[in-house]
Amino acid sequence: MRCPACLFDAAAWTDEDLVRTLDAYPLWWRALADGVDPAVLAPFADVVTALPRCTADADAVHRGWHALADAGRAVHLAGLGARTQTGTVAQVSASDGGVPKLPLPGAQVTARGLAGDRQAERRHHGRPWQALCLWSAEVVDGLAAEGHPISYGSAGENLTLRGLDWAQLRPGVRLQVGTALVETTALTIPCRKNGRWFADGRFSALGRRGASRLYARVLVEGAVAPGDMVVVEPAVVPVQPRRTGVPSTV
Repeated sequence: MRCPACLFDAAAWTDEDLVRTLDAYPLWWRALADGVDPAVLAPFADVVTALPRCTADADAVHRGWHALADAGRAVHLAGLGARTQTGTVAQVSASDGGVPKLPLPGAQVTARGLAGDRQAERRHHGRPWQALCLWSAEVVDGLAAEGHPISYGSAGENLTLRGLDWAQLRPGVRLQVGTALVETTALTIPCRKNGRWFADGRFSALGRRGASRLYARVLVEGAVAPGDMVVVEPAVVPVQPRRTGVPSTV
């Protein structure tokens, strides 16, 4: 059953997800803690640091999911999140594995990510807290203008977003994209497979705050297409679309 407080749903997780997520929670925590007064995160620190490693324990993953989600919102509410703003979806991208991801006319956003999208290398990808990868159209445009052979979807992002102050986005920020609602979780780790998109091969630029791609978890499933509005910190939460024979969970 989905937790009504943090929306964790054990049924959506495999044992592999659980094991790999416990190992990866420190990445999410470090992204939250960067530049934040430790007092803001103190109420959540003990839970996260005490989590066991390398065990398919849904309760432990749920505790961490709860603590990290709550910590992200605490950071945002402390004034370190993004201001309310709007943008648009420049491109929706997916692939059958690997990069580049190719443009789609639209897609359904599910708890597992974009319908039809797949990660070829699952060791570091594909967990529910990595359901979507988001990136800034302006960052990509800037890299292309510098002479790098990069375009939307090249680095594996699912949603390329335009018109947002990307440097403001950090873990814990909520965005309505199309009819879906997502919440950012962690900065992505630069991958050597993206070296081809950089004239000098220096793909480490993908890891800088303000230029990094962002992972996001899905709070409300929906649909997204190029041109759809993106709202950072929407005042009204989208309504959960009903699926045939499945009651709404929101």
